[in-house]
Amino acid sequence: MANETQLLIVMVTYLVLLISWGLYQGRKVKTDSDYAIAGRNLPGWAAALSERATGESSWALLGLPGFAYSSGLIGVWTAIGCVVGIITAWWAIAWRLQKEAETYDVKTFSEYIAKKHGESEKSIRLVASLTIVFFFFFYVGAQFLGGGKTLFTMFHLNPQVGMLITAAIIIPYTIYGGFRSVVYTDVVQAIVMITALIVGPVVGVIVLSTRPDVFAHSIPQALNLAGESYSSLSGAASGFAFGVTVIGGLSWFFGYLGGQPQLSMRFMAIKDMKNAKVARNTGIIWTLIAYVGALSIGWIGIGLFGPKGLSDPEYVMPKVMLELFPPAIAAMLITGAIAAMISTADSLLILSSTELAENLLKKDDKKNALTRSRIVTAVLALIALLAAYFSPSNLIYTIVGYVWAGIGGTFSIVILLSLFWKPYHGKAVLATIIIGMLFTIIWISSGMEKVITARIMTFVVAGITAVAATYLIKPNKISA
Repeated sequence: MANETQLLIVMVTYLVLLISWGLYQGRKVKTDSDYAIAGRNLPGWAAALSERATGESSWALLGLPGFAYSSGLIGVWTAIGCVVGIITAWWAIAWRLQKEAETYDVKTFSEYIAKKHGESEKSIRLVASLTIVFFFFFYVGAQFLGGGKTLFTMFHLNPQVGMLITAAIIIPYTIYGGFRSVVYTDVVQAIVMITALIVGPVVGVIVLSTRPDVFAHSIPQALNLAGESYSSLSGAASGFAFGVTVIGGLSWFFGYLGGQPQLSMRFMAIKDMKNAKVARNTGIIWTLIAYVGALSIGWIGIGLFGPKGLSDPEYVMPKVMLELFPPAIAAMLITGAIAAMISTADSLLILSSTELAENLLKKDDKKNALTRSRIVTAVLALIALLAAYFSPSNLIYTIVGYVWAGIGGTFSIVILLSLFWKPYHGKAVLATIIIGMLFTIIWISSGMEKVITARIMTFVVAGITAVAATYLIKPNKISA
């Protein structure tokens, strides 16, 4: 009870300060461009930390440590897939998207694709924006659900009350400050996250080596004592099963290649090429440290509690922190993890609302553009909250399940070919988006996901569609 009380006090204090910081940043928003993309004036370090916090919040602090705890060394394959994808994105894609966003003077992800392929601009704006808004609307609802469940697990609050608290945390500063407020609250989250992922493993290794009452006195010993399925990179699998395991882990690579709009928007918002280099270095260094730390926390959990010591592997990080640190310090580190997961909703919400306001509801009334964007954000947040309340949670999570493969795999192809292949044209873009999303839905719904993950198959099918459509369909002529 004492630990829970301290965690609650620290969390409330942290969140109040975070909301205040977000509202303060919102004071600097004067135009719809500031609201949608921070005026494309972000410092490199801020863009990088925001992109990393958005991309890795619950995954780096709860998901990956939990996977490492429950599966041992086999978690390395997933980490490699993610890390190589992230490094590739920062090294080859980020600075190009920054330059393209500046060249085409865009405020949203779909607007860039549409202006890049101007001969089909109106159709691309409509199809791309509708696709993103639909799927990310449910993604926001899933974050509200996740926030409610997390607060229930930590504090035994009614999950519906937890959903309201989650919404109350992120909605005010998101409505007021838009993308700018979201980015700078993400920066705080990223700093807390990386602190936990550095300090936790260092102290954990020391504690394992000095305490007599633990399951193992080092990470290698913990993995060996847990059994072959933990100590082997194959997870004790062989042949086809091993291949599926490795491919499934490495397949996360494809989702990072520009196809996640909430991440690519950070690339597009960077101020200039000089800051793009700072962002690249910051993003890569943060990623390398974070993934090593996340895996280590999971393996340290095996050393502390044994391989079967926790009923829910995804809470190994909070359990490890409470075991290693005094309650107040542990509460701060755990709070960062919980708050980062909850606040992922702000990035998804502002992405959806700006896509809707700028591409589907856009009017020539520039004087009221900022007010319109805020109203759209408020309405979308309310509808997403109601959907999370009244829709079956399995429906929401099913739709979210299509996002990484469908949105990530499909739009990665669109972005890569838009950046690197001149023949690619607007009609081919439309075909890529439509076929990619339809294929993902059919593939996952048919159960084929269990054979080969849609993260790979969607990328392959969308790629084949894009190339075939480029050659088989004649592009529209741009009118003079």
